[in-house]
Amino acid sequence: MYDLIIIGGGVSGLSAAMYGTRLGLKTLTFAEMPGGLITTTHLVENWPGVKSISGPDLAMSLYDHATHSGAEIKTEKVIGVSKSDENVGHTCPIFTVKTASAEYQCKSVLFSTGTHHKNLGVPGEKEFENKGVSYCALCDGAFYKGKIVAIVGGGDAAAKEALFLTEHASKVYIIVRSDVLRAEPINAKSVETNPKIEVLYNTEIEEILGSEKVEKIKFKAGKGTYSGKELELSGVFLAIGHIAQTALAKDLGVELNNKGEIKINKKSETNLVGIFAAGDCTDTEFKQAITGSAEAVTAAYYSYRVCKSEEANF
Repeated sequence: MYDLIIIGGGVSGLSAAMYGTRLGLKTLTFAEMPGGLITTTHLVENWPGVKSISGPDLAMSLYDHATHSGAEIKTEKVIGVSKSDENVGHTCPIFTVKTASAEYQCKSVLFSTGTHHKNLGVPGEKEFENKGVSYCALCDGAFYKGKIVAIVGGGDAAAKEALFLTEHASKVYIIVRSDVLRAEPINAKSVETNPKIEVLYNTEIEEILGSEKVEKIKFKAGKGTYSGKELELSGVFLAIGHIAQTALAKDLGVELNNKGEIKINKKSETNLVGIFAAGDCTDTEFKQAITGSAEAVTAAYYSYRVCKSEEANF
């Protein structure tokens, strides 16, 4: 019987794993992708106390800290979470977390399941995935040395991806469907002053074209300088947002908002007693690695409160 089972091994999950074990909770973390999406980030420069660190290095630091604290981490994929109808002397249900090979019981669960990338949904995207279409500049940028590429997106992620791509590509277009790039001021300024970057506002892709790999893109007609035109390039990187991975929580009866994100309060609690959530899968508006870490640590503390309350009832 575990006190706390954490589903997700990104920044949030690893933070909770470290804190849970420090609080003396018998904790198990399922990290199907150890480190989570932060491992696809080139540089993290807003983690307090660290001026600049690569995403993979930050993930490894958190992983090492968690395991050093005694955290138990498995790479199994969780396929279901259920709660018992009988409390067996407890004021809260016992939860069962199921993987393909085993079942694990616990007194509390933390969903830190993160997100997955949104798709653009245009012809050619699926056909050329990993053949010129990518969702990770850090992973694939080096393949485009001296080539022309485009990054699709209007937020800070797109700006940062574009800046990284200039280290390899000869030219980087940022394709923004609105009339503004919603990036942090420091990143917006870097984009504006980088001679390799050109921002195409009020522009949308209609189709990604090529034979065996991406060769060009066609723009939608109606607005923008490239209206209805085609642009030759070698790579298209997508940074158009993410979708919360909350199917497991929904099946359990956890309340979601209209975006499919898990609703939490300031204690990282959900509508179900003993069920917590943290990080990008939640309904908090401001999503950063540091805020997800804080939500997870908060969840670990209130899981501790739940478990200590349960022990008092035996």
